[in-house]
Formats: sequence, structure tokens, C-alpha cells
Amino acid sequence: MSTFDLVVIGSGPSGRRAAIQAAKLGRTALVIEKHKKVGGVSVHTGTIPSKTMRETVLNLSGWRERGFYGRAYRVKQDISAADIQSRMEKTLEHEVDVLEHQFARNGVKTMRGDAAFRSAHEVEVTLPDGEVRVVTGGAILIAVGTHPFRPDYVPFNGENVFDSDEIVAIPKLPRSLAVIGAGVIGVEYATIFSALEVQVTLIEPRATFLDFVDKELMEEFIHELRDRNVALRLGAEVTKIEFDAQGRPVCRIATGRDVTSEVLLFAAGRMGATEGLNLAAAGLTSDHRGRITVDPKTLQTAVPHIYAAGDVIGFPSLASTSMEQGRLAACHAFGLQPPPPPEFFPYGIYSVPEISTVGMSEEDVRKRGIPYECGIARFRETSRGHIMGLQTGMMKMIFSKKTRRLLGVHIVGEGATELVHIGQAVLNLKGTIDYFMDNTFNYPTLAEAYKIAALDAWNRAFGPAAAPVV
Repeated sequence: MSTFDLVVIGSGPSGRRAAIQAAKLGRTALVIEKHKKVGGVSVHTGTIPSKTMRETVLNLSGWRERGFYGRAYRVKQDISAADIQSRMEKTLEHEVDVLEHQFARNGVKTMRGDAAFRSAHEVEVTLPDGEVRVVTGGAILIAVGTHPFRPDYVPFNGENVFDSDEIVAIPKLPRSLAVIGAGVIGVEYATIFSALEVQVTLIEPRATFLDFVDKELMEEFIHELRDRNVALRLGAEVTKIEFDAQGRPVCRIATGRDVTSEVLLFAAGRMGATEGLNLAAAGLTSDHRGRITVDPKTLQTAVPHIYAAGDVIGFPSLASTSMEQGRLAACHAFGLQPPPPPEFFPYGIYSVPEISTVGMSEEDVRKRGIPYECGIARFRETSRGHIMGLQTGMMKMIFSKKTRRLLGVHIVGEGATELVHIGQAVLNLKGTIDYFMDNTFNYPTLAEAYKIAALDAWNRAFGPAAAPVV
């Protein structure tokens, strides 16, 4: 069979969700994947490996127990790269098995090979043995994801200079690590290695980083990084990368304060993996970063029956939103009009500690001129925090003083990416501070922080202390 209702190029979060949605609608779907196993970057070099590395590091290092047993506490004294990769391999095997089972159960066909457009409806697939097959799709979804940006001035060698896809397979844990790029990926890896007591230097040409996160939350995060001796070189432009006499990479900084480390990770940006697709044959183009422009409501490209979803279309480049984009694209392709997505979705940064945020930041609220009040809760104020030995972590909630509605939730600390969903639900349902005031939370839990922060905000904005003095 060479004709399908939907042909999907790429099996990452958006691609697999689109194919399964099409199958659920009774349509035929083919997923083309160039790598040996399905899953895309998310499963093999990105989301799942990095989060597995993080979890392994936190478990083996005893990070979560150090509040009780001290900074010298370890579950395993000598942690090796092999320890991390062993768990990673098991996790990835399970992820691939689940995906293959989902495809088989739903009747989604898969084909391994490199895809390129022959025309707007035809895709050539070069199989591993060199054979070329042509498949036709009534609708086509481009879900190829991204690959690391690799500028010429960085001497990548797979030994001590890595990109963000390669670092998960690092052969030996270093004593020192320099990370160029303080975006989400760079920050995640910098803090993961820091938890292993690796001396980390984070280099960023801008004066600030993670600017979409509430500034007060970032102040808390930066304080914790500095307390762990993570060196932050902000406003530091790398002009050249050389090797010293011992073969260590040296980052030459424009200010003259160079950085030498055993290992260098370059994590400053990613490119849409569209270079081999022959987009012109389908009447499409990409921008200078390999990204494809789509209608944000329908995910259609300039050619109506060709869709694109996931990281290849740019912002927000999250696995969670990519999945929903794939589903919406498939629904639209086959005549369904699902309701528009909720206004707010959560960001999760799997650093150590975690950061998660949903809704407006305090800076956003100020720009809109909304009268507001904030409530703060420290995890150490909760009994669950005491039980867990937490010494850091905070939740910040923002409420409208006029409508009492929740405007934003911002969390840094253990479990932030899980906790944020309570705030997400209330936010999208247009809930108010009264929800948190009137409802009971399980005790002891970190979720109690919602009530603590709400009470803090209420005391400031609506309680007796907020009343004018007569």
C-alpha cells in the first residue's frame, strides 16, 4: 500500500500523536522515521534521556536526602557515566516498546528511511538499503523536529566538546564543565552536572537568562545556583574556542576572562531538521533556522493539505504542546474542528531545582496595568517539606485585586512541574483566590503551598491589614 490518508514525517511527540489520532478517526496513516527506532529526538536524545539522566543523578547522588544527612551524603559513592546510561537504556527501551505497541494496536504503519518531497502529495523514502519508495498522502504532516545548532567556530569532537544531543552519551563524567548557552537545555544540563559535584560554568552572551520566567523566581533560582558554586558568566560573548596543552577546551571571552574546563557543552540554539526534505518540491520554504511557518490555529502551512507541528514550527517547542499540535493537525485535516486550546499552558524546566510556570508573570501583569497582589509560600513552611528535608523551594501566586482571579502561578523547587497543574486548572477555569481559601488540600503535601500562598495574598490585598486606616 503506497497511498495513505495521512503521511507523517517524523515520529516524535507531534508525529506520533497525529498518526494515532488519524487512526482513531478510521483513517490510514503512515509514519516515516529515519532512525532505527521510533520516538524521534524526544525519546532518543532529548526529553526522555535528559530527564532520565536527571532522575538518575538525583537518586544516586542522594541529592534529595542531603537536607537530613548533609552535603557529603551519597547513595553511591562513585557514580559513573555507565551508571547513568544503564538506566537511560532501560527507559528508552520501554518508551520505544510502548510507542511500537500503540502504532500496532491502532493500525499505524511505519517505514524507516529518509523522506523528501517529490511533489505536494508525494514523498520519496530512501530505505536503509538504498531502495527508493514513493508514498502518497491525502494530507501530510511535517514533524521532523530539530537538531542542535553547530556553528563552525565550535570544534565538536565527541570527546570533550559536545552538542546537546551528544552529551547524554558522554563516556566519562568530568571534573569541570563549561556550558555555552543559558537557555532551557543549557540550564538543565548545567544544574544536573552540578548535582554531581562537577564544577560548572554557565556562559551566556546576554545579561540575563530565562527571561520568560518571573524575575522574582529567577532571583531565587540564581541564588541557589550560586550557593552551589555554579559560576554564572552573564554578558560573556565567546569569541573563540581553543585547546590548551592538556587538550582541554578553552573558551575565549570578549571581556578577557577565559573559561577552561575538562568538557564543553554547546547548547545555544537548535535548527529545524528540514534541510533534506526538498521543501521546494512541495511549494514550501523554511526560515534561516530551518523552521516552517504555519497557521497557529490549524497548523496548516502555505500548502493547505500540508501541516507542520512540533519543534519544527518554533515556539513554544515543548513536548507537551507538540503532542497537542499533532492531534489538532490531524483533526483539522479530516474535517473536525476541536475547540481552541486553553489560553494558558505550563512550562516545565527540569533543572535542579525544577522550575514551572503558568499564566502571567508579575512583569506581564504590570505591563497590562492590572491592580494585583502576590502571595508567597516557602516549601519549608509545609510539613511535607519538613518530612522531605527541603530547605529551599517557593511558590508565587498572582491575583487580580479587582476580580480576585488567579493570574499566574510560578514555582521553583522539588515537584514544581507536577504542582503547577493545580494552578493551571484554576487559571483556565477562571478561578479566584476563594478556591484556594475554601478548599482542603491533603496533609501533609507540598500542594498545601497553594493555600499558604493564597492566604499570604489575601492578607495583603483583602484582609484586615489591607483595609484603609480611618
